[in-house]
Amino acid sequence: MKLAIFHSYGQLKPRPNLPMVFFFCLIFTLSHSQIVPESFKQLSDSLIHARPKTYRELDSVLRNKRADTVYMHYFNQTSARNGYYDGQAYALNQLGRKYRDISQFPKAISLHQLALKAAEEADNLEFRIYSLNMLGVIYRKSDAIKTALDYHQEALDLASTEKNPSNGIKRSINVSLNSIGNLYQTLRQYDIAIAQYKKSMALEKELDNKLGLAINYQNIGECLEHKGQLTEALHHYRTSLEYNNEINNHKGLIICKNSIAQIYIKQNKVKEALEILEPNLLAAEEIGNMYIATSINLNIGWALMELEEYQNAEKYLNRGLALANTHHLPSFISEAYSLLSKLATHKESYKNALLYYQKAESLNVAINSEVNRKYIYDLIIKYETEKQHNEIANLANENLLINLKLKRNKNMLFIGALGMALLTFLLYILYRQKELKNDKKILTLEQSMLRSQMNPHFLFNSLNSIKLYIINNDKKNAVHYLNKFSKLVRKILEASSLKEISLFDELETIELYMNIENIRFSNEINFVILIDEPIDPHNVKIPSLILQPFLENALWHGLSTKEGEKNIELRVSRENSNYIKITITDNGVGRKASERLKRNKVLKRKSVGIDITKERLANFSKDFEHSFQVEIIDLYSSEKESLGTQVILHIPTS
Repeated sequence: MKLAIFHSYGQLKPRPNLPMVFFFCLIFTLSHSQIVPESFKQLSDSLIHARPKTYRELDSVLRNKRADTVYMHYFNQTSARNGYYDGQAYALNQLGRKYRDISQFPKAISLHQLALKAAEEADNLEFRIYSLNMLGVIYRKSDAIKTALDYHQEALDLASTEKNPSNGIKRSINVSLNSIGNLYQTLRQYDIAIAQYKKSMALEKELDNKLGLAINYQNIGECLEHKGQLTEALHHYRTSLEYNNEINNHKGLIICKNSIAQIYIKQNKVKEALEILEPNLLAAEEIGNMYIATSINLNIGWALMELEEYQNAEKYLNRGLALANTHHLPSFISEAYSLLSKLATHKESYKNALLYYQKAESLNVAINSEVNRKYIYDLIIKYETEKQHNEIANLANENLLINLKLKRNKNMLFIGALGMALLTFLLYILYRQKELKNDKKILTLEQSMLRSQMNPHFLFNSLNSIKLYIINNDKKNAVHYLNKFSKLVRKILEASSLKEISLFDELETIELYMNIENIRFSNEINFVILIDEPIDPHNVKIPSLILQPFLENALWHGLSTKEGEKNIELRVSRENSNYIKITITDNGVGRKASERLKRNKVLKRKSVGIDITKERLANFSKDFEHSFQVEIIDLYSSEKESLGTQVILHIPTS
């Protein structure tokens, strides 16, 4: 079994003590107990007496009442009073979902945290996983990506401890996979997000969960839309709409219709989009979901802007911005400012366009810097041009009074042209400074890379190993390895001056490196290179000398202390049309054991090569449409024993 290792983002938010909720719920129950029907009180008593442990058992009885906060508050307090923590966890989670759906996120978070505490009191794994996922969903909607990922990963880790998971736990696993896909989508890693959604969808089909299928089709449609594949996105939205219709899911129907209308706007079917959006807004407001209502307001404003109804467009965009601010929705705030910037550009109010754009830019850190720079420079130039034209017009009016109109106009035109030339020159200087800074950074990285490849320890140890062959009068091996060593040094020096080389040359260099290092391991390392068809390594370009740091780590942190067979496999495969995947797998002791051994060493071997390599890959991928990714995965057996480490490099090719 392979467990992907996620980085820790700090401690989760503190969870309140369970007794605190008793006091508040008691006040609520005393004030509302008179309006709870006797039939529901009897139903609650029968459930508390039977004490079902699973979500499915409770939901089959309470499903029609779970959206009613009065009933759920009553059931929560009654369950707490009788020590039925499973029922309390169910009720608190339903209350949290209700407040989440009306965008009251702080209150929803508090309720789900209390539900988690109740589930821990009940020692109920299913409800613990469910509560963690619900917390992750809220933090994702608030764009707190790191915290959301913490909660979903904790939910997946808990689920993996159950050898025979129930259907409820399986559904929670699907929620975790889907939500992690949502996080990748937020980070604009659309291919990875789609892969997560497809995993979740396959499991939802096994469970015949139509709601889960509807959600995954919707999410895949959103990723396809972001990738510009509008026809495919529309197909997925309509499939999601069919599932939501089948299960009569009002919230899902509103979300699907909003997405379909958004596609229509992009396809210049603006009137058809408005026919969907306007009644859809009323439906969203009716169910009290301000998250969806915010998106619909922004889409209506966008559509009206395309129809040049600028006044009405501004009204809806400002309404969407106000809702996004009220409910703390950073993505929508950024989107609102971006649309307002475009609206101001249409109205030729370039100063406002610039201000709105700058506000959007401060929130939207994932936007490509080159696009930012071009757009903001364009707005600056337009704004300066507009300002200079106004100055010329004012001077022309003065010239009418002093009868020097023609002469002054010529002077101002000359000044304006000179000013524009100076401004253009200044912008060019700023651009060149940035380019030179980037070039300097690349040069520094290349120098650091060369130092890491040709470090004194490696040179000394390699020559020392060859010296032993000479001392032992083993001339054949001495000459053999000396030739390999000299060839390796020559290749490293040649490659260090190049930005990129062919994959064939890189693999040849790596093979020489491993042959030299294997001397020090008494030739115990079994190293193999596999290249999948139809990849031609001569035609694949990669940054020079990027694989050596990962192999060095595998050797000295994974295999150096391992007893028995020592294997390293390097496989090159085609991930898709946009990526080449290079996988380095060793059967070493694993990262945890390596860290323990490292702490006990007096002389610690510090490797900076991987950090340098990541920076070089980031620079390399700037010339491509897609960015690189590096995954480090710990491999475990079914008995949780370490099987080694796997490094996966996703290198863009387009």
